Amino acid sequence: MDAYGGAGDADPGADGQGRDADRTIPRRPGIGAQRAASPEHVPGPCAPSDGEGREGGGARFPGRTAHVLGSAPGPAGPVPASAPPPVAGKGKGRIPTPVPESVAPAVEAGAAGPGIGALRVGNQVVAAVVLALVAAGVGVHLLMVFLHIAPANTVTRQHGQAVDDYVYPEFEQNWKLFAPNPLQQNIAVQARAEILVEDGALDRTRWVDLSALDGEAIDGDLLPSHTRQNLLRRGWDFYVNSHDGAGVPNGVRGDLSERYVRRIVLARLAAELDGTRDGVIDRIQLRSRTTPVPPPPWSEEKASRAPADRELAWWSVTDADVPLGGTLRLRREGDGGAR
Repeated sequence: MDAYGGAGDADPGADGQGRDADRTIPRRPGIGAQRAASPEHVPGPCAPSDGEGREGGGARFPGRTAHVLGSAPGPAGPVPASAPPPVAGKGKGRIPTPVPESVAPAVEAGAAGPGIGALRVGNQVVAAVVLALVAAGVGVHLLMVFLHIAPANTVTRQHGQAVDDYVYPEFEQNWKLFAPNPLQQNIAVQARAEILVEDGALDRTRWVDLSALDGEAIDGDLLPSHTRQNLLRRGWDFYVNSHDGAGVPNGVRGDLSERYVRRIVLARLAAELDGTRDGVIDRIQLRSRTTPVPPPPWSEEKASRAPADRELAWWSVTDADVPLGGTLRLRREGDGGAR
C-alpha cells in the first residue's frame, strides 16, 4: 500500500474512524513539539493524537476534552448509568477500588470487645473486684489526707485521732517550702550506742554522724533515694515538734515519734557498727547540732552563726525496736556467727 496515498484512499472522518491502520502520515518538523507545549493540543485519555498532517491540528472527538497533568479539569462527559457512584472526598469521577474479601477484617457476631470484656467471666469478676478495692483504697487515702489538711470541722473533732494515726508519720503534709521564711538551718543528727558484751560490761561506741552518712550516700547521685534524703530528717523534725525542750512528749504523737526515731537510728547504727563490735545493743543516745545558714552577701539580715547542740537521754532498746523482734546482736569481723 502506498504510504502517500491520495484522496482516493480511505476517507478519514471527523472522528478518524475511517483511517487505515497501516497508513502513515508525514508531519512537519516542530509541529509535534508546539502542540505538546499547548494544553489544547496534548492528547489525553479522551482525545486522540493528531494524525492527519494538517498544520491547524486534527479534528477532535465531540464532547471530549484533553487534560494535562496539573491543569484544571474540564467539563466531564456523561457518566453511564451502570458506573459506580463517585467516592466522596476523592475527586469527581473517581471509582472506588473494591477491597478483596481476604483483606477485609472479619467481625464475628457477638465478639467480645477489648479490655476486660475480652477476658473470661471468672477473670472479669476478679479484675472488677481488684479495681474496686484499688479505687476504694485510693478514695480512703485521699479522704484521710484531705481531713488532715482541712480546717477543723465536725469530722475531725470526733475522729481526729483516727486521722492522725493514719497520716503520721508516713503521709504527713509539710508546707515549709512555701512558707514566707523557709528553713534556714543545717541539722546534723548523731547517735551512739552501748554494747553489752558477754562478760556483762558495757562498751560505749563513738558518735556516728547519721546525717553525714545520708549526705555521702546521695552526693553525686542523679536519682538519689527518697529514703536517704528524707527518712531521718523528717523523723527528727517529727520528734522535735512533738516534744518540749526537756524531752517531754506532747500527747500521743510524742510517744509515736520517739518510737519512730528510735527504730530509724537503731537500724542505721546496726549497719554502721556491724563488724566493729561484738555484743548486743543495749541502749542508744542521740544528739543534734543545728547550724544556721549564713544569709547572702547582698542581704541585710543579721543572724547568729553559732551552732546549737541538743543531747537527749539514753534510750533502752526493747524487743519492739528491733525488726522481727528479739535482740540485736553485733558480731565482730572474723568471729563468725549471725545476728
